Amino acid sequence: MCGIVGVASKGNVNQEIYDALLLLQHRGQDSTGIATAEPNGVFHLFKAKGQVREAFRTRDMRALLGSIGLGHVRYATKGTASSEEEAQPFYVNAPYGIVLVHNGNLTNTRELTDELFRKDRRHLNTSSDTELLVNVLANELQASISGLDLDPAQIFQAVSRVHERVEGSYASIALIAGYGLLAFRDPFGIRPLILGTRRHDDGHDEWIVASESLVLENAGFEVVRDVEPGEAVFIDLDGALHTQQCAANLKLVPCSFEYVYLARPDSVMNGISVYEARLRMGDRLADTIAKYTPAGAIDVVMPIPDSSRPAAMQVARKLGIEYREGFYKNRYVGRTFIMPGQAVRKKSVRQKLNAMSSEFKGKNVLLIDDSIVRGTTSKEIIQMARDAGAESVTFASAAPPVRYPHVYGINMPSRHELVAYGRTIPEIAAELGADYLVYQEIGDLKAAILEGATGVDDLDLSCFDGRYVTGTVTEEYLAWVEGSQES
Repeated sequence: MCGIVGVASKGNVNQEIYDALLLLQHRGQDSTGIATAEPNGVFHLFKAKGQVREAFRTRDMRALLGSIGLGHVRYATKGTASSEEEAQPFYVNAPYGIVLVHNGNLTNTRELTDELFRKDRRHLNTSSDTELLVNVLANELQASISGLDLDPAQIFQAVSRVHERVEGSYASIALIAGYGLLAFRDPFGIRPLILGTRRHDDGHDEWIVASESLVLENAGFEVVRDVEPGEAVFIDLDGALHTQQCAANLKLVPCSFEYVYLARPDSVMNGISVYEARLRMGDRLADTIAKYTPAGAIDVVMPIPDSSRPAAMQVARKLGIEYREGFYKNRYVGRTFIMPGQAVRKKSVRQKLNAMSSEFKGKNVLLIDDSIVRGTTSKEIIQMARDAGAESVTFASAAPPVRYPHVYGINMPSRHELVAYGRTIPEIAAELGADYLVYQEIGDLKAAILEGATGVDDLDLSCFDGRYVTGTVTEEYLAWVEGSQES
């Protein structure tokens, strides 16, 4: 999971991209980067480790000249989180010059690495699958060129060939020097990508593509639509929009974890409001809690801030139990789930949250979280509630048990690090230290997200049910991922 944005405007786009990345910071905090392009094809690029506000200085922003550009915030799911070389964007100088950012995970990286060396004679300098993707695009674009100039038809032909070669999830934005901005999405639409427009004072159209709709709305763009699965969108230097479907076999199967945790609640993706989906998760979770929890075992409902708050409010309302805020959040600590390494995540939980004893003392508390993945955060939080004086702690997850690796852009490479793997729910409760533990049912999660949606009737639920929607993920691949990657 990462956050990406691309803008084609009439003026300099550096500040607009910076502002967009601030809004996408929740999607990645390991590193960030911006690339811009002038009409003459000159690229300007800056990337660094850390969050947006600490990475860019005034001198860096002044150097990012150009009316088209793109940006990225990184949450490492491939390669090494600490490697500055793997920060995006990635650049190749031929053909024409291409800069690319990518959100997702490629699942045939071994095959592509071999092909790029043996067939395409291309050198890779990192283990990033984004570097793979930009080189595949560059190679296919080179093969599609029939003359000196480049036209949209040749670009779309290259993207079609990318779809044929690449497997996995990828929402991507690229700058092609001297020509414009390209965006494309994998044939399953696993990771989000949204197109927006606004009218400049001179009457020309300006365009934006981004991971979440809140970026468009904040910058005064009107949401046009989601980029379709398999579709490519090209905006030339005159601001003209060109689109084409570039994949033969496609089906919209967005990632359910976007709605559970990753996206901001004020975003709408694939026509589904994240906030309203989380409210519906709470409604359905309340029924399951009532089914499996003894009457009178809960005095008060509390969320683990922030992403579980909508679900917790609905649980409290439906069960008729008082809703209270027992944890105070330090907003200067990042999201613990997307921090690299178990030790860092564990240490950061108590830096991030503080339990107010006045809300816990002598009470039977129901804590609601969006999900339980490794159990590190949940175990610490339950102990914090006990330390603050809770009489008993019931813990509920708005998502089902995470029992399988996630290979499409979330950092869950090994099933052995998942607290639910190989354990029954009572065994998980004992491991976490909870008196009672309740999970959302898979069917209820799917129904809560898809209720009222048009054009989407399935979700990637692979980390919950082990069904990998691309159909290319084998047991051998999962074993290789577990042996070669760390969370």
